[in-house]
Amino acid sequence: MKFTILIIDDEKNIREGLAASFEMDGYNVKLAADGQQGLDYISKGDIDLVITDLKMPGISGEKVLSKVTAETPGIPVIVLTGHGSIDAAVDAMRNGAYDFLTKPLNLDQLSLIVKRALKGRELSLQHKQLQEELEGVHSFDKMIGKSAEMQKVFAMVKKVAGSKASVLITGESGVGKELVADAIHNLSPRKDNSFVKVHCAALSETLLESELFGHEKGAFTGADSLVKGRFELAHGGTIFLDEIGEINQSVQIKILRVLQEKKFERVGGEQTIEVDVRIVAATNRNLEEEVKAGRFREDLYYRLNVIHIQVPPLRERKDDIPLLLTSFLDEFVQENNKKITGIEPRARAALYKYDWPGNIRQLRNCMESAVVMCSGSEITLDDLPPTISQSSAGESITVPVGISLDEAEKVIIQQNLAANRGNKSKTADILGIGRKTLHRKLQEYGLEDKPAENNSTAG
Repeated sequence: MKFTILIIDDEKNIREGLAASFEMDGYNVKLAADGQQGLDYISKGDIDLVITDLKMPGISGEKVLSKVTAETPGIPVIVLTGHGSIDAAVDAMRNGAYDFLTKPLNLDQLSLIVKRALKGRELSLQHKQLQEELEGVHSFDKMIGKSAEMQKVFAMVKKVAGSKASVLITGESGVGKELVADAIHNLSPRKDNSFVKVHCAALSETLLESELFGHEKGAFTGADSLVKGRFELAHGGTIFLDEIGEINQSVQIKILRVLQEKKFERVGGEQTIEVDVRIVAATNRNLEEEVKAGRFREDLYYRLNVIHIQVPPLRERKDDIPLLLTSFLDEFVQENNKKITGIEPRARAALYKYDWPGNIRQLRNCMESAVVMCSGSEITLDDLPPTISQSSAGESITVPVGISLDEAEKVIIQQNLAANRGNKSKTADILGIGRKTLHRKLQEYGLEDKPAENNSTAG
């Protein structure tokens, strides 16, 4: 993106000299002869970086820095000072200045400082934009997604939440089936009653039956008292049976009876207990194949599968990766007390390319690891687990020697756009620029109407 730099200095020669230098570098430049004029520019917005003299008549550079730090903390401020004011410059750094330089200025050094500061500014703006998008898709508790695939899931959840129908949620491990169950309950009329979760695969056959239906005192060795089961505890609410494809047929029969008659007996008991429970089940198995193989009761399958919600794997909804990355980054930065502002483009490209066989669970674990490993202000390729970082090896963009920077930029944008099958949102995220900036550059380079372009995919 084309950044705007504000230069505040009461010396005309310095103002205009810096302006000429930065305009040659491709920046927009605004000039202010004093602190008040500079603050007026800042109050109008559209300033990305401030370069201010420290000592000026009227409003000083210190006051400008204080105002910017308090009211627009995302804008980096670079302080210029004379040799006799080094202590004041150090104080300015403590008060939030990005960096400082002494006069006479080294333009090459200042240019590098500006580039570094604006890179951080761009990452910050990009992260802020993703956070705003994230806030707009948080209607389903912790379910995150704006892709067409996830919009279908959200629509299904909204439709079925208010009913009493049983729901079967299917999908690979790690796609977030439990979050779908959470959303169904939380959007249902039963939301104020119990929501009981049972992870069937974690319990042995004997223990699972007792866990689900309870047991009477003396029902088996060690049964020293009456214990209510999960169905009984979920009365009036919802029970979530995760990995239901793992249960044995004797337990399947008892669950079928609860679905048909709303009744059961505790293990070792004769008293029939009636319950009003909505059943939401989930599995990563193909239950139709399990039925054909004789491992899962057909009648139970049809009772559970009144409403079927298929949760897509992450490799089929990669447009949701930016929002997921933002959510996980914010979570683990706070948890680990780190000051990480974003993800550098090469690392972001590797995260996009990887197919995530472990789905969202694997992506979440990857981001936790990356935050812990990161020692700078942004996640780099080296901070990612080797499995992910090495997946991007071998890919490169060829830029011919002797072409201009604009031509090189056109090649980079064109090849990234082609690699992302015309997806502008994904391309902008990988390049580390805003979506509006990408649209503008596509128009400038005459790439806007290329056949490969495709706006139908949400990102």
